[in-house]
Amino acid sequence: MGSESLAEPLTPQAADERGYARRLHRILALYVAGVLAFLALMTWAEQHGLSRYWIGPIFLFLSVMVYAAIGVYSRTTDPLEYYVAGRRIPPMYNGMAAAADWMSAASFISLSGALYLQGYSGTPGQAGGLAYLLGWTGGFCLVAILVAPHLRAMGLYTVPDFFHVRFGGRWPRVIAALSAVVCSSTYVVAQIYGIGLIASRLTGVQFEIGIMLGLGGVLLCSFLGGMRAITWTQVAQYVMLLLAFLIPVSWLAYKQLGNPVALVVYGKQIGKIADLEAGLLASPLEQQVVQAYLHRAQEYEARLGNVDKALEDERTDLQERIHRLRAQNADVGLIVAASRELAALPRDAAAARLLWERQMRENYARALPLGGLPPHAQPYAGDPNGSPQMQAAFTNSRRNFLALMFCLMVGTAGLPHLLTRYYTSPTVAGARSSVAWTLFFVSLLYLSAPALAVLVKFEVMNNLVGSHFDALPNWMAQWTRVDASLLSVEDMNGDGIVQFGEIRLGADLIMLATPELGGLPYVVSGLVAAGGLAAALSTADGLLLTISNALVRDLYFRERPNKSSPEQRVILSKFALLAVALTAAFIAALKPADILPLVSASFSLAASAFVPVMVLGIFWRGTTRQGAVAGMLSGLGIAAYYLLSHVPVLQVNLPAWLLADGLWWGIQPVSAGVFGVPAGLIAAIVVSWMTRPAPLRPQPKTEM
Repeated sequence: MGSESLAEPLTPQAADERGYARRLHRILALYVAGVLAFLALMTWAEQHGLSRYWIGPIFLFLSVMVYAAIGVYSRTTDPLEYYVAGRRIPPMYNGMAAAADWMSAASFISLSGALYLQGYSGTPGQAGGLAYLLGWTGGFCLVAILVAPHLRAMGLYTVPDFFHVRFGGRWPRVIAALSAVVCSSTYVVAQIYGIGLIASRLTGVQFEIGIMLGLGGVLLCSFLGGMRAITWTQVAQYVMLLLAFLIPVSWLAYKQLGNPVALVVYGKQIGKIADLEAGLLASPLEQQVVQAYLHRAQEYEARLGNVDKALEDERTDLQERIHRLRAQNADVGLIVAASRELAALPRDAAAARLLWERQMRENYARALPLGGLPPHAQPYAGDPNGSPQMQAAFTNSRRNFLALMFCLMVGTAGLPHLLTRYYTSPTVAGARSSVAWTLFFVSLLYLSAPALAVLVKFEVMNNLVGSHFDALPNWMAQWTRVDASLLSVEDMNGDGIVQFGEIRLGADLIMLATPELGGLPYVVSGLVAAGGLAAALSTADGLLLTISNALVRDLYFRERPNKSSPEQRVILSKFALLAVALTAAFIAALKPADILPLVSASFSLAASAFVPVMVLGIFWRGTTRQGAVAGMLSGLGIAAYYLLSHVPVLQVNLPAWLLADGLWWGIQPVSAGVFGVPAGLIAAIVVSWMTRPAPLRPQPKTEM
């Protein structure tokens, strides 16, 4: 054949796929170049006098408009496009979209904060930030091996579809759909809370208005185009959040160590932090702060001895103070402050008890060395060679670390909004490749999260501690106005100097405040906030679509087959998505909890409700419909019961005999899946064995 090529000619389908991929690469390259050019322009504008009061709104407006434009361009009413993006997303882009879907507000905003506050070891009541890293990355191995390829091979649209196709009947599908709504609702509230937090910081508006501003971007992306629009929006959002995470951590690493590759060099700061921690533990000023918090905690404890009298005395004291200030013609600000303090008093004794118990616990926690934070490099809380209490804390810390890691890994394999992403792959092999790409894109951020926590802690200990209260930067006051629980600095020992124990940083603040804490240009703060917004929006998009599909496609229309066209189902799904989004925004406005605990709870629920029955249904033909129902109900029921038993509001308002009696084996509520997964697995196996059909016996032949 001489020098002729031996390559087979491309088929028309393969040529189309290759041309499609080239167009996508070209669009992605242009988008990345546009983002970098915009950052360069904003940096130049800031250097030439552009006010930071304009920079934040510009970042918010332009980023949301870009995502909205993608959503409008990708609008569709075709069911295949709306539910699974036409099943033609290449693996690399599917991996980027899945990574953005995965990089929720918990990953982007709170993960570094958890590592900052809990270190590697955690505290007796928290498992440590490293458990999140290991659990969330290890979970993708389970997705690739046990779940994603098998679901894609079935050509499904939603996760409840699997239970309907595999087990038949009504109840497996109904329970699966309701479980998807429950675990996704918990997750989406955390994302919308993050959206409100970032939008209010960027624009200066109230938290509730910030929620509505961000929610508009969510709806424009997911309402019009479903999975098709969400996929390409999430690709764009991944680029934004990756740049927003890597630029500040690289900048901090270069500032502190002269090398921007934070992952390689940040280990040097761990030893320096250990030396700074030793100095703080020996500091008399820090010990004064500890005693001040201890005294305040004891005051709250004394109030709890007679709540009614203490509440009445405090109300009387404040009323008398206001009368004295008015009689003395005191400054209006002092009168207003005292009036607000009076209005903020608990309404009754029950509310006062709940509030003062929480404040007593918080102050006792602050009345510990290092403000209650564990030494950063300590492997586990407690000491295996110490006192019995320290040994118990060590055992409990290890147990909770493993429990949380287990729940996050198994929950990853059961989250409906994540598994649905792999339905968009062209083939089963493409689904496997998509999972591998997802893990690669996730690791780019996760490997840098511990570095960011270390660099920020060194910045706080080395530069912020020891500064004067009257010289604190303005950004600290601005964050306090957004949410006082995110940041507080109080001169407890009255010396006018900031001590480490006097600084309280919330986990949801660490990443967002990193640029200002490190003295970086405000453009980087805008970029970080836009990245956090992208992370929250991308996950909220997928979650809202999952919830609306479960309510409309898996519940409503399954009960009324052949009564509507596919286009009508898509339209109703869009309106259900709108209603769910508004409901979640209302709940998020109440600020029910920090982002990370809410997200962790949804992993336990998903692990308990879906994974045992799903894996049995894939790999064991003997799983029956009755076994599937028993497994899902048992797993979800046990996990939800353990979680709800430790919600403070329910503990106050429900009889004690209805709730779990304390912690089971010391396991924290967010790891409820440790009990739900085995319960679901055992129930499914036992009931399947009990209800399996009898084997057919051969009939004896009769003579003619």
